[in-house]
Amino acid sequence: MEERILYRWSQWTAHRSLGSMVLERFQHPAQVVVTGFAVVITAGTLLLSLPQATTGKASASFVEALFTATSAVCVTGLVTVDPGTYWSTFGQIVLLMLVQVGGLGLMTLATLFAVLLTRRLGLRARMAAQAETKTLRIVDVRRVVRNVVLFTVVSEVLIAAVLTVRFTAAHGESPGRALYLGAFHSISAFNNAGFALWPDGMVRFATDPWITLTLCAAVIVGGLGFPVVFDLARNWRCPGAWTVLTRVTLGMTGLLLAGGWIVLTATEWRNPATLGGLPDPARLTAGFFLSVMPRSGGFNNVDITQMRPESLLVTDILMFIGGGSAGTAGGIKVTTFGLLGFVLWAEMRGEPRVNVGHRRLPEGTQRQAMSIVLLGIALVTAGTFLLLMMTHHSLDLVLFEVVSAFGTVGLSAGITAELPPAGHLLLTALMFLGRIGPLTFATALALRERTSRFELPEERPIVG
Repeated sequence: MEERILYRWSQWTAHRSLGSMVLERFQHPAQVVVTGFAVVITAGTLLLSLPQATTGKASASFVEALFTATSAVCVTGLVTVDPGTYWSTFGQIVLLMLVQVGGLGLMTLATLFAVLLTRRLGLRARMAAQAETKTLRIVDVRRVVRNVVLFTVVSEVLIAAVLTVRFTAAHGESPGRALYLGAFHSISAFNNAGFALWPDGMVRFATDPWITLTLCAAVIVGGLGFPVVFDLARNWRCPGAWTVLTRVTLGMTGLLLAGGWIVLTATEWRNPATLGGLPDPARLTAGFFLSVMPRSGGFNNVDITQMRPESLLVTDILMFIGGGSAGTAGGIKVTTFGLLGFVLWAEMRGEPRVNVGHRRLPEGTQRQAMSIVLLGIALVTAGTFLLLMMTHHSLDLVLFEVVSAFGTVGLSAGITAELPPAGHLLLTALMFLGRIGPLTFATALALRERTSRFELPEERPIVG
């Protein structure tokens, strides 16, 4: 009897030790985020590999399903097949569910379910949700998650209503079909996914401002970032109370939208294959659409392959910068880009501290911004080099595709479907890294943070 008790105790202790090792292995919130996204992508790949997910008799290949699932969960929008004709209604619904999960964030959904089912939330779960939602204080996570979900649902319902009415009234769709199209493109736009159910994207609606401007509004609002939206809701009457995040995000967003609108409209104004073939008023709204979608929206209202090389370059820059932090947009984020601008301005003026308004920017934040930019440049450079080795396409087209994948934008220069399987896997990896963030992924690989117990003598090397 005593031997049996000792044997069971040893088994229980062994299992407990194994469980403790697993928990310790994934105790960092960033690790949970990375693992969560990988699990959902795996589930989406399996669902899209089912025969009922496609309209044809044959099921999708593994690479095809993996690429599409990653593109959906990472809210990118790059496709190797036409979503409207290749995937069945079941496959499209799976696609939409993956987009919604990826847009809200796995940890946001997990936190919401924990709140609703248990009314309690552990410290580790809060930290994981904090890493996904970029909440500043752990005690605010439950309230923030509720607000995020409520704001998302209300926004998507309003956008879907406008699109549904327009599809019915102006484009001859039946009420049921219009409702389906409105809901699909509302979720796709708000989550900055860019999936469309027409082979030419939104080209057929280039002269319809009700469709294009509604999609633009959805992309902008979803890409601002939830902390900025909530800060504006609380302090919209008092701009002086806005946080540094809100000020930098709004300032850089307005600057990039206006600058992109002016430059892209000017360069494509007389191009008969893009804006030049539209009436003058429609060229202005179509040019604004071109400026908004590289933020991570991913919809196209012109043939991207016919754009001028200088327009492709400007679009590359906009895609690499992306949208706001803690939102549905990708890229290095406008906050990162804006903060580096303040760092550069302070260095040019010889100031020892970097100030944003009436706030001082911590050195750790400066290093983090610099690390994100350098890692992003390294990934884009490596991805472009490898893809050039795999294909015969020119540098501008390959660079466009790589930046679109890393920035989780979804705009394509028309070469995605022509890439070999190795190229699709490369873009899949770039989409995954671009969604979770280079710095988050690097942090997730470390088991614990390391602190230095000593400092070395200082030496100033020659810079420049």
